[in-house]
Amino acid sequence: MAMATRDLVVRFPKSPRPALTHVDMSVPDGSFTVLVGASGSGKSTLLHCLAGLITPTSGTVTDNGAAVRAPDPRRGVAFQRDVLFPWLSVAGNIDFALRAHRVPAARRRARIDELLELVGLPADAATKRPSQLSGGMRQRVGIARMLAGEPDVMLMDEPFAALDALTRLNMQDLLIDLWIRLQRTVVFVTHDIDEAIRLSDTISVLRDGRITTQIVNPLDRPRPADTLADQPGYSDLRRTLHHELGIER
Repeated sequence: MAMATRDLVVRFPKSPRPALTHVDMSVPDGSFTVLVGASGSGKSTLLHCLAGLITPTSGTVTDNGAAVRAPDPRRGVAFQRDVLFPWLSVAGNIDFALRAHRVPAARRRARIDELLELVGLPADAATKRPSQLSGGMRQRVGIARMLAGEPDVMLMDEPFAALDALTRLNMQDLLIDLWIRLQRTVVFVTHDIDEAIRLSDTISVLRDGRITTQIVNPLDRPRPADTLADQPGYSDLRRTLHHELGIER
């Protein structure tokens, strides 16, 4: 089992209710788990607990059987904002991550080229600053920087939420390709139902700090965006998620 939580509770000072309440979740190795819920449901808090960025009030988080107490190179994190250093080039941003992971200097230039190719960026992107890139390209750089540490688990907090619809679909394609090629474990946060359906092996629905249901995605892969709604089981799954999220039709 890649990651698991048991009886997880998170309370923040001055908050009238817990951010998470008695959350039990298991994430199998190599799986693609999506956490879906409205704003304030606790999904990002749960992801940050998995990353070791938030210390639970009570309960446990484990990674490969070991207690999670702090961030670890085994777990890479991608955020909604790309959090790139604006004063560094694309190559400089990725090089920073490689140095942090103690990759030898002689290896770093070739590794930067490999990572740019892996995330679908042209070689000449290496010399550009983040301000010269589109939102989708910046997120590709952010993913490349995350992959610089060769994490076993990729934790992603709504990384495509701010992108336009077409770019978002392209980034979903990239992520699915990376997941298949690299055979990593992914936990992905979203509030978008179609994104959850397209990406997931399993979907955990959060409401008011609780996981209310966990659903195994019945749709076959691949799931092209232009035919997703035609797949057998799509309408039933979407209807179930609407119901679980309390969305009125």
